Amino acid sequence: MTDSALPRLIQQMLEPDFYPHSVQEPIQLLQTHISFILLTGEYAYKIKKIVNFGFLDYSTLEKRCYFCEQELKMNQQQAPELYLEVLPIIEIGDRFQFSDNHDQAVEYALKMRQFPQEDLLIDLFNQDKLTMKEMEELGKAVADFHLKCPTNEQILKFGIIAQIRHSIDGNYQKTQKYIGCCQTQDQYEQTKQYTDSFFETHEAIFKSRIENRWIRECHGDLHLKNICIYQDKILLFDRIEFNQEFRFVDVIYDVAFVVMDLEGRGRADLGNRFLNTYIEQTGDWEGLQLLPFYLTRQAYVRAKVNSLILDDPAIAEEQKEIAKQEATQYYKLAWQYTRRSSGGIVMMSGLSGSGKSTTARKLSKQLNAIHIRSDAVRKHLANVPLYEKGEEEIYTPEMTEKTYKRLLELGLLLAKQGFWVILDAKYDQQERRGEVIETCNTHQLPLQIVECTAPMDILQDRLQQRQGDIADATVDLLTSQQAKSQPFTDYEKNYLTTIDTTQNIDQQWKKLY
Repeated sequence: MTDSALPRLIQQMLEPDFYPHSVQEPIQLLQTHISFILLTGEYAYKIKKIVNFGFLDYSTLEKRCYFCEQELKMNQQQAPELYLEVLPIIEIGDRFQFSDNHDQAVEYALKMRQFPQEDLLIDLFNQDKLTMKEMEELGKAVADFHLKCPTNEQILKFGIIAQIRHSIDGNYQKTQKYIGCCQTQDQYEQTKQYTDSFFETHEAIFKSRIENRWIRECHGDLHLKNICIYQDKILLFDRIEFNQEFRFVDVIYDVAFVVMDLEGRGRADLGNRFLNTYIEQTGDWEGLQLLPFYLTRQAYVRAKVNSLILDDPAIAEEQKEIAKQEATQYYKLAWQYTRRSSGGIVMMSGLSGSGKSTTARKLSKQLNAIHIRSDAVRKHLANVPLYEKGEEEIYTPEMTEKTYKRLLELGLLLAKQGFWVILDAKYDQQERRGEVIETCNTHQLPLQIVECTAPMDILQDRLQQRQGDIADATVDLLTSQQAKSQPFTDYEKNYLTTIDTTQNIDQQWKKLY
């Protein structure tokens, strides 16, 4: 599509002399199904399209003004560096210009600080520059954001099944017209049947999320195109402003968007690192019971958004063809998430410093598993910040017993939901190992035991050099740990793989998957 087919305002905003500041030529225009974004160099300007999709209504000037102000307010909370102001646009003769006169405004622009597009996580991903380190930083940033997100009785009402179902059913109604174009009838029906059934069989979980106040004023559209690294800091931007239903949600709703985006792009390993980092920070392991449901929902939403582009006359045909292909892929992904998988448990074992967590982290990437560290469980139970050293009272025999009980409880809960779960603790006592084995046998869950070993001098060196980790174990504990450690029985050895963590780990665990 040529520039002449664009609205007159957008045509003029592509001209350098439209702006009261210097620009970087040529001005770049980006489009979504709801916005025009003009990149001028130092600043970016967003103009909302005159559209009404039901779930989003920008059809009047008053509404576009209101939602520009809402977007500014919503996003200044977590990205004040980027969101600057809302500017009225007036028309004098046949020319548009920025003004401070709201009475004569014919349109509104949201002014933002422009950042290099290569700092978007989607661009870093496309350049194969997105690393596990960034995923850990993102997990911590989203966890910190969610823990600060407000909730109240009004927001909690959005966690009621009827409210969630209204949004889900709306997606299906809006996308029926694309059956045969971007998705098959079978995919549509089976995806819808999955979410319908999920509501019926998981009523208690949805209720518990309300009771535990995990329904909060979240982001609502948290995927790689809405996350950037600005001045060495992870920033979440483009938070949903146009519909409370998409922002007043379960925190897992946001988490699922990131995980789905990465898995849909073929990098489940990056999604797994983000997910495990996030869950460890918040301690919200129970929330993972809703993850498959929200993965399906978010993939379907991305499919819907791309489908809507097909009906937009302002978007070029080549862009529409790309959108059609992406919609098809996302509809398929949404359907794939409805296929139930089988879970199991991996029980780690070994002394402090033996490399359990490092090995478990690598194994979680291979199995796309949930990695639960006893150190994190213990501190969440004791309400001690993860990176704060725990006092003696959180290491009493009673607290240790409570920690292992909780660890197994979470492992069973999630494995029964189809997750592979790695229980990361010393598991140096036959009684505790026996409890895990018995539980897995009772519930017919696959089990693997992974014992990590290394020479004592290596263990001592690792503990002396350890820093920036949540584990509190020190060198002086090794001797007592070694003395108390009980050998594996012949029966336990049926499940056992021993890993020498001073050697190549990958070559030693091939039989595990």
